[in-house]
Amino acid sequence: MSRQHTPTELNDALKGTKPTFLMLLFFSCVINMLMLAPAIYMLQVYDRVLVSKNTTTLLMLTLLIVGLYIVIAMIESARAQVMVRLGNRLDIKLSQLVFNAAFKRKMVTGDNNPAQSLAELDQIRQFLSGNSLFALLDIPWTPIYLFIAFLVHPLLGYLSLGGITLLFILTLVSEISTKRPIQQAHALTINNASKLNKQLQNADAIEAMGMLSTLKSNWQEQHNKVLALQTQIADKTAGLSSLSRFVRVLLQSIALGAGALLVIGGHITPGLMIAASIILGRVLNPVEQVIGSWKQFVQFRSAWHQLSTLLKEYQAPKEVLTLPRPNGNISVESVFAAAPGQPSPLLRNISFQLEQGEVLGIIGPSASGKTSLTKVLVGVWKPLSGKVRLDGADICQWDKALLGPSIGYLPQDVELFDGTIAQNIARFAQNDSELIVAAALLAGVHEMILRLPQGYDTLLGAGGYQLSGGQRQRIGLARAVYNNPAFIVLDEPNANLDDAGEFALVKAINALRTQGQTTVIISHRPTLLGVVNKVLLLNDGVIQEFGTRDQVFAHLRQANVLKPVATPSPSTTEQQREA
Repeated sequence: MSRQHTPTELNDALKGTKPTFLMLLFFSCVINMLMLAPAIYMLQVYDRVLVSKNTTTLLMLTLLIVGLYIVIAMIESARAQVMVRLGNRLDIKLSQLVFNAAFKRKMVTGDNNPAQSLAELDQIRQFLSGNSLFALLDIPWTPIYLFIAFLVHPLLGYLSLGGITLLFILTLVSEISTKRPIQQAHALTINNASKLNKQLQNADAIEAMGMLSTLKSNWQEQHNKVLALQTQIADKTAGLSSLSRFVRVLLQSIALGAGALLVIGGHITPGLMIAASIILGRVLNPVEQVIGSWKQFVQFRSAWHQLSTLLKEYQAPKEVLTLPRPNGNISVESVFAAAPGQPSPLLRNISFQLEQGEVLGIIGPSASGKTSLTKVLVGVWKPLSGKVRLDGADICQWDKALLGPSIGYLPQDVELFDGTIAQNIARFAQNDSELIVAAALLAGVHEMILRLPQGYDTLLGAGGYQLSGGQRQRIGLARAVYNNPAFIVLDEPNANLDDAGEFALVKAINALRTQGQTTVIISHRPTLLGVVNKVLLLNDGVIQEFGTRDQVFAHLRQANVLKPVATPSPSTTEQQREA
């Protein structure tokens, strides 16, 4: 048993990188100590070389400073490489955790943009791997350089202190003035991307009905709002960055002027005057860099907060005791269920049982809750109350990775993923040719696949082969029956099928029943309802009828709501198909 992920999982991951951060602090310490070298070099040149006119001393000092610059460059390169690996390490450690949490939030709330969480993780990695973190690592040295400035002369120290104070005020102004616009721009960008992705999924309807111009105008209107906010942020950031550079350059010039006065008064040497100007630059430079990268810092902070909240609210489940492969006995106990993120139940007090190998047909008018019930049965939706049990165990408590191979699901809208047909049928597990072909044969799609350009290796998705709706549905059926799952749910499996496809579907359902695989079907077509053992009539989220097929149909015929349904045989269906 592994421990449950705590709400501080993100912080725990960062704590695990403590040795790396200590190494980075050590590198920063060495770099900042060596950055005193230019000031010392100028001090020696002005106060020793120019006075003694000793070219040998000048040469040795120059060679020494060049060597130190090389060392600084090497350490900075090493620090940058360590930071990149730090970001990668955090990404590797957190990516699957964030992926799982984002997927879980999608299932619970219906979030339209779950990939945004991975983009936020990428923002964190980029911040920890980029130059923005350098300034934060160098900030602790600002008081040390300030102390050195006071050692040179109190006047120069107070100048440096005033500059730091002014720059920190600018940083505070940057935080106050850009925080809200950055948050608004971020939220609008996510919302626009989500809407655009959803709209482009219906590109055919948009093109056919001439909706592109209107949708494009709506998108452009929202996009212009994002551009306006981003322009506002950029203007404020650029203005504050320019002002901070102005302050730094001005203070360095004032420091030179003040230093000159101190030299004239005999308080310091000319070398100290130049060195003090360099030290003042080192005092102000980290603060100026922080202001310049404040937008990245705010984005990092926002991404960190979002991921912390995500991992706190959608913790990874505990490992559960591995249960034996189920046989397919289903028990639905007083289930109330609603769509993700919605409080009003679509299903109310649903209760029934299925024995292994039984075939249930679910019927009912549109919007009666049939598809909602299938999602509850396979554990896609968690009931508000009540239980769906598979072989006595709550289906929501099973480890999905272990339960998945025992569940077959064909949703109403069949989506195949980027990859080969073989990969789609095998659910992207390691390809087992025998199981893949067996599933295709059971679904009656084997010969159709062989007629495709590359057969089972035909690529689907972007840039791949475009299947018809019926072909997608039949391959989806093969995926659902792959590896002989114990419990199979088919939502309108014949919605896009021709006579040949429907004949293959009836044949497949008969085979599933013969093999003892429990099957649930949503359909109104007599050819499918004729092969079921039991029928459930759903209306407005409530069961109105449940029992054997003959009992339910007889009762409905007595009520004059259903015409007689004949039980089709494969031979009869074949004759109809050939006719």
